[in-house]
Amino acid sequence: MAQEEAAAKAASRRGRVYVGNLEQVAKSARKILLGEVKPSAVGKLVDWGTLFSLWPVHFTTSCCGCEFAATWSPRFDAERYGALPWLAPRQTNLIIIEGTVTKKMACALRLVWEQMPHPKFAIAMGACALDGGIFYNSYNIVRPWEIVPVDIYIPGCPPRPEALARAIVELQKLIKEKGLASLWISKGKREDKPTPKLKEDPCSWWRG
Repeated sequence: MAQEEAAAKAASRRGRVYVGNLEQVAKSARKILLGEVKPSAVGKLVDWGTLFSLWPVHFTTSCCGCEFAATWSPRFDAERYGALPWLAPRQTNLIIIEGTVTKKMACALRLVWEQMPHPKFAIAMGACALDGGIFYNSYNIVRPWEIVPVDIYIPGCPPRPEALARAIVELQKLIKEKGLASLWISKGKREDKPTPKLKEDPCSWWRG
């Protein structure tokens, strides 16, 4: 009897674990994320964490890549805005298209985009990425928005690092005001900017 009392006291000191209906808990959490319940701090926390954790992978095809590099140089230090360039697409949530997208590069652009985890965003940088630039009437040019959904366009040839920094700030405003990150996680897609449906496979040139 004394041993049982001692064991009970020891258990009370260690604390207790109550296991309830895990399926019900999961359903309740899903309702909160989907917005079926009044929007909670969970969605705001997701949006806040995303807008200050932008990890851009740069898709460089033209001279805008130099301006991209300068944006994160010590002079402009775009990292202070909450964005840090990365190499592997599977650890990034922002792609910056820097230059002309040809039919062959469209394949790479789509593959990189599909590897990125959501929520994910895209910025088109420079005149070439906007509408082909000086190659606008070339037979082998593809517009980036035909391949991925573009959130921010930066005009210029090439645009200055300040313009790219401003684009990042504008993207952060969109995420915060529209709750893009939390909505994407709860619904599994972007309703305002869905991924373009491809008329033909951009990788058909090498798949055969």
